[in-house]
Amino acid sequence: MYRRTVLAALTGALALFSVAAGHAAESAEFTQGAFEAAQKAGRPILIEITAPWCPTCRAQKPILSELTAAPKFEDLAVFDVDFDSRKDVLRLFHAQSQSTLIAFRGPDEVGRSVGDTAPASIAALLNKTLSSATP
Repeated sequence: MYRRTVLAALTGALALFSVAAGHAAESAEFTQGAFEAAQKAGRPILIEITAPWCPTCRAQKPILSELTAAPKFEDLAVFDVDFDSRKDVLRLFHAQSQSTLIAFRGPDEVGRSVGDTAPASIAALLNKTLSSATP
């Protein structure tokens, strides 16, 4: 009986996760071509510059995951940039540090933050990527 209860609970949790994951923003490693295609399509875009050794980046991850799971961000393109290996991209975006978040609405940069781990201000940055002001 215990096995069935645990199995039922796991099945329910997986189903719930699948529904939530269906609304998560698309995330991919940065490529110039994919970034330009997202810009031309007028998509909301987030550039996330991270480093595996960065504690601030680790703190931002769950905040971004939760925020981008909201249905309003289902079209958000998230591009990951490794701070240590992608110096070319850092120069392109004039980024000098890891834990940098850069928001675009289509071709236009609409905001950026560095070292921010406050959910409210990260949410405000993400909202700037949307066509209409969404609280």
